[in-house]
Amino acid sequence: MDLYLWLKALHVIAIIAWMAGMLYLPRLYVYHCKAKPGSEMSETFKVMERRLLRAIINPAMIAAWVFGLSMAWLGDLWGEAWFHGKLALLLGMQLIHAGMARWRRHFAADTNRHPERFYRIMNEVPTLLMIGIVILVIVKPF
Repeated sequence: MDLYLWLKALHVIAIIAWMAGMLYLPRLYVYHCKAKPGSEMSETFKVMERRLLRAIINPAMIAAWVFGLSMAWLGDLWGEAWFHGKLALLLGMQLIHAGMARWRRHFAADTNRHPERFYRIMNEVPTLLMIGIVILVIVKPF
């Protein structure tokens, strides 16, 4: 069981890093909307967004999946209903993650199509998914 506890610790660390980035990146997009394309501020946001996604969010997401699936295998969680619910919410988180990566590419090309309000709303989606995931994992309501 020592391996399982180490996997759990590493999984939680990865999730914290992933969620920190998922909550910060759309906030950067909100501010980036206010910057004139091609301006020094816009170019600074592009660098910040790329580094955040590539150096923190993507590696943390991969680590969270690797450690989480390892725990699921060791703990034989595949038959648990709460685990299926968690996986469904995680797939939603993956979709939001993919959306954020796509939006970053649009900002990088100066072709952003969304207003500031869109990113303000999208900033809340990871939080709602996280709340659902935590409740499923801790409370195991079904």
